[in-house]
Parts: sequence; C-alpha cells; structure tokens
Amino acid sequence: MPQTIFVVEDDKHINEVVTEYMKDAGYMVRSSGHGGDALRMIRQNTSIDLFILDIMLPEISGLDLLKAVREMDEHREKPVVMLTALSDEATQLMSFDEMADDYVTKPFSPKVLVKRVQALLRRSGDEGKTLQYGDIVLSYDSFQVLEAGEKVKLTLREFELLGALMQNAGKVLGRQKLLDYAWSYDYFGDERVVDVHIKNLRKKLKSNVIATIKGVGYRFGEE
Repeated sequence: MPQTIFVVEDDKHINEVVTEYMKDAGYMVRSSGHGGDALRMIRQNTSIDLFILDIMLPEISGLDLLKAVREMDEHREKPVVMLTALSDEATQLMSFDEMADDYVTKPFSPKVLVKRVQALLRRSGDEGKTLQYGDIVLSYDSFQVLEAGEKVKLTLREFELLGALMQNAGKVLGRQKLLDYAWSYDYFGDERVVDVHIKNLRKKLKSNVIATIKGVGYRFGEE
C-alpha cells in the first residue's frame, strides 16, 4: 500500500505542484490550504506517513501544527518537512527545536523535495531494524556493523551503502541507485565515487560478499 503524504500549503499553485510530484513518485497525497482545517484532518487520520507543512497558514501556523503533531501519540514519530518562504536562521532553529526533520525554503525544486521525502521515509522505516547476512550484522538502531562479533568501523557513506546492499541482497544495484540510498538528495557529482566507497568497504569486510557486475553495478551476497 502506498505511503501517505499530507501537504499543508496555502498557495494553491505550490500545493498542486507538490501534490502532483508526490503522486508521480508513487505516494498517496492529502492536502489542505488552511491551518485549522489541517489540524482537524490530522486528528481524524492516523495513517499519515509524512507531513509537509508551510509555516505561514491561515488560523494556525505551520509551527503550531508541528507542535500539535509532536504531541499526538499516533504521529509524534512521523517525519515532518517545513516548507516556507521564511529563510531566517531564527525561524529555522525554532523549527528544529520543535523537532522538524527538514526545512525547505522557497523557491525550491519539486524533484529535490521528492528526494528529501524519500530519504526521510526510508530512514524512518529503517529505525530499529537489524540486518544480518552470514557473520555480518548491521544495526540501524546503534549505527553499528559487526562481523563475526567484531566491530567494523565504517564511515556514514560506507554504512549507508552496506545497508542498501544488504537490504537488496541478491539484487544488482546500479551506481545511481546506490547514490540515492547513501547520498539521498544532496549529491550531484560523479557516480563513480560509489566505486571508491565500495573498494573501501571490501577492505574493511573479511567476507567476500560484494560482487561487481560489469557495466551494471554491484550485488551483495554469494553466488
């Protein structure tokens, strides 16, 4: 079942653009242009997976909506993206103090917003997850990798790449797909940076479990 995004934005054009891009990315979307109406909808709907909130809204501000979300048992752990024309440091800090997960200022790229949403939902779903393959154990909870009981010291990118490969064990993942997992929305350089990190991962892991599929990408797991 598709995940549900709730878009609260009073600019009709922006609301429609964000809604369409999220739908094209495979999400179900609920939307509102009014803070008070949005709060009532949030209280009635427990199946929202991520919130995109404008700050300047009629009746109830996006920051007050964020506070309300964090006080609801069914929503307090859900990712929240603040979408606003307010780019001053004080407003951004206030948003993060109220436990916003991300802050996007207008004007923005809808494609980049989709990437941010995908990254937040993936990380939200990974919390508490432990992956194991043979002697290798990866824990998202403790951000730790063990091999045969010994800790393997990995960088953030190496950890994310290994997690992506383990979650898709047996499948071939291309460089761009691995970039999407490990760099999310904020990397626009050479895809071959993945090769360097894979090389380092192989050096740190005793098991020979990362295969190169020439011209395609990489696969985790033995033949």
